[in-house]
Amino acid sequence: MQLLIQTKAPDYTAWKTAFDAEAENIADAGLSTLQIWKGEADAVLLLFEVASRPRAEAWLAKQSAFGHGLSAQFLQTA
Repeated sequence: MQLLIQTKAPDYTAWKTAFDAEAENIADAGLSTLQIWKGEADAVLLLFEVASRPRAEAWLAKQSAFGHGLSAQFLQTA
């Protein structure tokens, strides 16, 4: 299972520094970063491999509670 997240990063360098600082929490959530894309209009898309959906959902809830604007979707290969 994968997790696709889209967020905004007007300052990508600052966002990436904060993302890198979150690496331990991301790993604890059962997530492995597969790909990061920079899109149009400051969009950043992240693709994770999910080892534990419940832990990933808890991590997402925490990110949302901190006011991080993001959209997320769990994906399965069809």
